Formats: sequence, C-alpha cells, structure tokens
Amino acid sequence: MAKSKPSFECSACGASSLRWTGKCVKCGEFGTVAEVAPTTPAPGRRASTQGASPTSPARPVSTVTAQGPVPRINTGIGEFDRVLGGGLVAGQVLLVSGEPGAGKSTLLLNVANAIAEKTGKPALYVSGEESVHQIAVRASRIGVNSEQLFIADETDLANVIGHIDELGKDASLVIVDSVQTIASADVDGRAGGVAQVMEVAQALTRVAKERGIPVCLVGQVTKESTVAGPRALEHICDATLSLDGDRQTSLRLLRAVKNRYGPADEVACFEQTDRGMQEVVDPSMLFREERAAPVPGTCVTVTIEGRRAMLAEVQALVAPTTNPNPRRGVSGLDSSRVAMLVAITERVAGLKLADKDVFVATVGGIKLSDPSTDLATCLAIGSAGKDTPIPLNVAAIGEVTLSGDVRRVPMITQRIAEATRLGYTRILAPTGTQGSLDKRAAGADIVEVANLSEALREIHGTSTVNPDF
Repeated sequence: MAKSKPSFECSACGASSLRWTGKCVKCGEFGTVAEVAPTTPAPGRRASTQGASPTSPARPVSTVTAQGPVPRINTGIGEFDRVLGGGLVAGQVLLVSGEPGAGKSTLLLNVANAIAEKTGKPALYVSGEESVHQIAVRASRIGVNSEQLFIADETDLANVIGHIDELGKDASLVIVDSVQTIASADVDGRAGGVAQVMEVAQALTRVAKERGIPVCLVGQVTKESTVAGPRALEHICDATLSLDGDRQTSLRLLRAVKNRYGPADEVACFEQTDRGMQEVVDPSMLFREERAAPVPGTCVTVTIEGRRAMLAEVQALVAPTTNPNPRRGVSGLDSSRVAMLVAITERVAGLKLADKDVFVATVGGIKLSDPSTDLATCLAIGSAGKDTPIPLNVAAIGEVTLSGDVRRVPMITQRIAEATRLGYTRILAPTGTQGSLDKRAAGADIVEVANLSEALREIHGTSTVNPDF
C-alpha cells in the first residue's frame, strides 16, 4: 500500500503544498512553511452514520416566541452607534480592520472612554502592540481620562482572560488590539499564524457569549487590504467594521461590512484630529466648495454611502496641450469610467478634447463609485470645455449610458431631500423621478432629462447642443 505523502502548510495564510519551500507561494512570507501531520483517515476508518441524541430537540419555528428588539448599549458616540445599528449588543464580538495609521486604536480608545463614562461600568483596553505608557500618552493627548477605563499590555491569551476576570461580568466593553499579536501557550505556532489567530478569536468569543460582554478585536490588514489571517476569523465575529480614508485628508469612513444585529451597509464619518476621532454629523459640508459666484468646470451631485446621502462636488479642467498624447488625470473617481464619460460628453456636446488635457477630481478627497455621479461628471467636463459655469443652485443626479441616455438610480428621494436641505433648488434627474418622490423631497424644482443632450440644454438654455453647446 502506498504511503501518504507528507504535506506542508504555511503558518501565515494556511496554504498547503506537497513540498517544502522557503517562501510561501501564496502570501509571499519567508520561513513560514513547515511539515504537518497527514490528516487523512486511517484505512478502513470512516465517519459513523449513527447519530447521537441531541441535547435539545428541534422545534417548529412557529412555536419559538420572538424576544422583540435586541437591547442596545449606547457608547455615547453617535456615529459609532449608528454604524452598528443603534449601539452594542451584550456578548457581541466586533472585528475592526483598517490600514496602518487609519486611526483604529485612537477611535476605539475614544469609544472605550465614552462607554465607560456613559455606563459607569469598567471598560478594558488590552494592547499587544504598545506598552501601557504609550497608550497613556495617546490617552492624554486625546483627552481620555475616565476612572472606569483600564489599560493593559499583554500578548498571552491566558493573561488577557485573567484581566477580563478581574473586571467581572459588569464590564461594559473589552478591546483587544490586535488579535494577531495575542498567542496561546496551548497552541503551536507563532503569534499571528492561522492556528493562533483562530484559537485566540474563538476563546475570546466564548468569553463574550458566556459573560455577555461586548468584545472588540482589532484586525491587522495585509498589503491587499484584507484582514490578516484566515477568512474564518470574519465568520466568527458578529460584526466586521472597516475604517478607511485617504492619507492626505483627515476624513475617515467607518463601514459595516457584516452585521448580524443591524444593517450591513451603514457608514459613519469621523475626522482625525489632535483630540482624537471627532464625529462628522454633516459630511456633505466637507465635499463641496462654498463660493459666491459659479465657476466653470464644477457640478454638485448626491452620492450614497451605505444608507446616507451625501453631497459631493465634481470638478473638471480642460486645458490645451502641445503633448502629442494628451493627459487624462483622475482623482477620486474610477479612471475607466471617467474615460468613457469624456468620450460621451465629447460626442454629445460637440467638444474636441483629443488635443487637450482633461483632469477630473472630487473635493475633499472623497472616492465616488456611485454611477449616479455620471451626469454631474459629464456636465462638469462640458462646462470646463466650453468655459461656461453651471448655476450655483443646480445639482445633477443620474447614470449616463454609452448612448447618452440618463438612467434612474436607487434612493432618489433621499438624494433629492439632501440636496434640497442644503439649498439646491434646481435638480436635474432622470425621467420618471417625479412619480417616485414623497414629502421628504418637497420644495425642489425637479427637471427631468431623458439624455445628456437635454441636460446640457437645460443648464445652458440653448436650443441645440452641438456645436453651440
């Protein structure tokens, strides 16, 4: 009988291979591939087909009484509660990830301080990356000084659970920063390896469920911007939050990627300051310019982040060039889609852009991937190409197709209501928008356009678009 071939496994990403290599072919880490015992069952041994007696019988779903709304624990930070669906849940396990320097530790230190102050119950912040003195320096800088907030630096799982035991069942929140730095003496492998991460996460999850204490795990990310370790880590947690933002700006967006107790598409906005992470209650004010007179090449649109409608300004610049290959610069938008919109605008508006540089960008560093911004992008390019400004009270919403048609987009009522709230009284929207609005969009002058040509005529009041625009 042939012997089982030895297998090798990477302790960093879990990838397996039939031979040893110094570098993992999947994650690229060096020195992480080691031989593991074969997991194939012995010959003749098969899984039993005899079932065991369940501890509790299965019941019809109609006989299970609903418990009503899930009780929430408010942290005192409105934007953080908002992204969770109203606050923390007893025994909930959160996983917060983000790029290095995004502000994860600062935000969670603010959250721990706020919930300790609000509930009067102890909160624990355990760091495996920083010493207690380093945490204290940051806490002093951002004004975190609650008597109920306890900090510790530990890398051993048993000691972390010991700190939780000392607080008792009255603990309001436990934060572990980060889960990849904690290791268990009962499991082989280095801290951050697949086996260690899974053991630490499962042990802390059991503690959270048994004692009803919310636990927040900070997850490091890889160069591909995914959570380091096995994907099963995200399945264990009840909610997965992602904190991201442009390094050149102070704005940070906290997104709910997964949430068992609330919406999974909610977004909260924070601003990173010297005093910590400050809530941005009205982010629409950050993504548009305030000016007294209209400027060519600018148009305001309304995008959706999660369930929140936010105004954003798209700016375009068209400049002559002697370069045989004109530049196409894009910032904050998808470059492939902008190239398509430039071609559509060039054809519909009768512009000649083949010998000109075209630059398109957003204001405030926001990244727009919503197709509803197409119409505003086309109008901004057309406005810059003809050096004709768009009135200050105009906002444009709609997706533009290759044929130049303007298509409807979801959540149109929320978009128009947000634009109206901020003083935009004339809104260009796709045909059929009027019939789907409710009282939240009252007071707005909706101009329905079927295609880009009609939108250009409405903006500039001309009977023809090509060539007079």
